[in-house]
Amino acid sequence: QKHLLEQYKLYVEMADRISARRMLANSFFVGVHTAFIAAFTVLIKEKILDSTFFGMAPFIAVLILCLLWWLLINSYRQLNTGKFKVIHELEKWLPAAPYDAEWKVLEEGKNRNAYWPFTHIENYIPVCFALLYVFLAVGLYFK
Repeated sequence: QKHLLEQYKLYVEMADRISARRMLANSFFVGVHTAFIAAFTVLIKEKILDSTFFGMAPFIAVLILCLLWWLLINSYRQLNTGKFKVIHELEKWLPAAPYDAEWKVLEEGKNRNAYWPFTHIENYIPVCFALLYVFLAVGLYFK
């Protein structure tokens, strides 16, 4: 029983580390995209970027970066889903199951009034940045 408890504690800590890495990755991407939006705005204003294919190439590159960010978010969601399934299984062997109880109280993320899973919100962030890039590109192309 003590051995199982130690494994459980270690596994919960590893799940927490994944979440911390996920937040660090999101912070990195938000910072990078904020800098790109600012740079593109200045480059368009100063007429350094033009409406040719080569002027659009940076927009294509950052849209691909948004897609990769979105895929990374989904990968982290899959990883966390797996980790918490394992945590719930381990809790079946312990005297208390706090994560399982919490998940039930939160209605397993199925009711937004009870809990709206972070990943569902998080998925919109790279999409919002992608839309900003599209608006900037359209503004450049149709000026």
